[in-house]
Amino acid sequence: MKKAVVLLLLVACAKHEAPAPKQRPNILVVTLDTTRYDAMGPHTPSFHALAARGLQFRWAYATVPQTLPSHASMFTGLYPAGHGVHENARPLDAKHPLVAEKLKAAGYGTGAFVSAFALAKRFGLARGFDVYDEPSLPERNAKETTDRALAWLSSQSAQPLFLWVHYYDPHYPYAPDYRGEVAFMDSQLGRLVAAFEQKGNAAILVLADHGEGLGEHGEQQHGNLLYQSTMHVPLVIAGPGVTAGVREEPVTTRRVFHTIVDWAGIDATHSLRATAPEVIMGEAMKPFLDYGWQPQVMAVEGKTKTILAGRAEVYDVVADPGERREITPDLSRNVRAALRDYPLPSTQAAVSTEDLDDEERKKLASLGYVASTARPVIRPDAPRPADMTALYPILDEAAALFVGERYAAAIPLLEKILASDPTNLDAALRLATAHSSLGHDAEALAGFRRAERIAPESIDVRTYLALHLARGKEWPQAVPMLERIAAETPNKVPALEALAVVRERQNRFADAIELRQKLYVLRTPSAAELAAMGNLAMQIGNTPLAIDSFQRARAMQGDAFRNDLELGVVLLAAGRLNEAREALDRVPPSHPGYAMALFKRAQVSVLLREPDADARIAAARARADEGTRELIARESLFRR
Repeated sequence: MKKAVVLLLLVACAKHEAPAPKQRPNILVVTLDTTRYDAMGPHTPSFHALAARGLQFRWAYATVPQTLPSHASMFTGLYPAGHGVHENARPLDAKHPLVAEKLKAAGYGTGAFVSAFALAKRFGLARGFDVYDEPSLPERNAKETTDRALAWLSSQSAQPLFLWVHYYDPHYPYAPDYRGEVAFMDSQLGRLVAAFEQKGNAAILVLADHGEGLGEHGEQQHGNLLYQSTMHVPLVIAGPGVTAGVREEPVTTRRVFHTIVDWAGIDATHSLRATAPEVIMGEAMKPFLDYGWQPQVMAVEGKTKTILAGRAEVYDVVADPGERREITPDLSRNVRAALRDYPLPSTQAAVSTEDLDDEERKKLASLGYVASTARPVIRPDAPRPADMTALYPILDEAAALFVGERYAAAIPLLEKILASDPTNLDAALRLATAHSSLGHDAEALAGFRRAERIAPESIDVRTYLALHLARGKEWPQAVPMLERIAAETPNKVPALEALAVVRERQNRFADAIELRQKLYVLRTPSAAELAAMGNLAMQIGNTPLAIDSFQRARAMQGDAFRNDLELGVVLLAAGRLNEAREALDRVPPSHPGYAMALFKRAQVSVLLREPDADARIAAARARADEGTRELIARESLFRR
């Protein structure tokens, strides 16, 4: 693995001081998800109208063919090797400044409106935005997003503004067909641009984050390969200091960052308003991180594009835009150095999605994004991703079925993957785990033994074997394994989850709480998990923690909250009588603990000196059960 190098050494750019606008403009950035360069045509009049009065870049390249890392490059100005996000669902480290933060500090009002969970604020791009509007469902269409963006825009009177709008429509599945999705998105782009330009002094940048394979080179969608279908994207800028026309030199979408700060009068270096020749880089590391296949790096200089993945493929993309005919390599010194020195990601990145909860994983799966949760086995003779295209549909379907907990359907697909790629650790672990989840103990153990043969030193194999043992009658065997894993990797979410459950079985409730508190720093707890934390806290008499846990669960669940009895009990214990009354009054007669709720409510009534306290005591006695009858008889508050 090569050591990381400063990414600016990968390019041969000089500093260019483009003339800054006299007055800071309002800036609009629109990102078109999954939109190929050649997807723009007669059905996209809004884009072409903007291009006709702006500057269009004929050869713009995404930094990576996936949504989140591509946007991270646009808004940090770094390649993925610089900002560390190589796949979706890998949060951006807060140490990397975002363009919105710079504009916010410079006095801009900032708003973002995104159309898919892949760009949810939890992944790190929301920093610097006054408003970061994301869908509650996995995705929403361009009209919904535009409506919300225009509502925000109309409410803004201060100047200047920075607005980012993200459209997701062309992403699979297509309804209507792909170009129909692009056409609909373009119609909303027209609405947005027209409204934004009414604010005056508008600077507008429109581009795609990546393209779509549509079957070319064996790739139906995107994320796995570096060919033009997924890396060559539309890009146009229009506004102050921009001369209309078409630029033919290749550019990288990471220069969006530099163009925005240029328009804002902060720094004109590397702005697309005044480009200089450079080696354009790109990567597709998903197959490397998920399956242990060859890492892929791209370098473009002039009309020559090189893809390095085990061996080099070189194309003249002007004469051969479909990349059907490899040419004899004649690479410049700069290209050779850029390919040689581009830093490869650590395989540790392959497990950073462990802080996602099940619901978030399912949201990503519904969008077609399912990443590995195990470190891959890196092999010198690893296959080239371009040679494994027949497996991509099977890999995607198997992963989606697994995340959707349809284990029986996933098993034959996982077996098929392993028949073609026997050392695919992710598939081996998922196969063993699928059998474990279905209660197939013998098959699960055989699967884990197979995974151990693939990766004898893998902590992931040990972790998932321990999780399997923890599910069954042999759970005590899992305890020392989980303790060792938690000691070696303190932030390994699955191990912490399992160890917390084991501690509860051992009646070590304080230890279980400590583990869950650590766990919920790493990932957001669900309402059910918070309610369970509340019950554990009650077990050890930690009333403040119990109250906090139940109240957070209720805030998330609303009317679906089913722990009002427990919440009322701990609020009463804390002397918060009015809140206890409200909670206990919400307990319905159908609740199995209704007799206890009546008893506790009568206690609250006496302590609050309510006029109907005697009636509440009588009701508690009338509905008493075996659990409350003696409590009522001994309660001194009722002897009045």
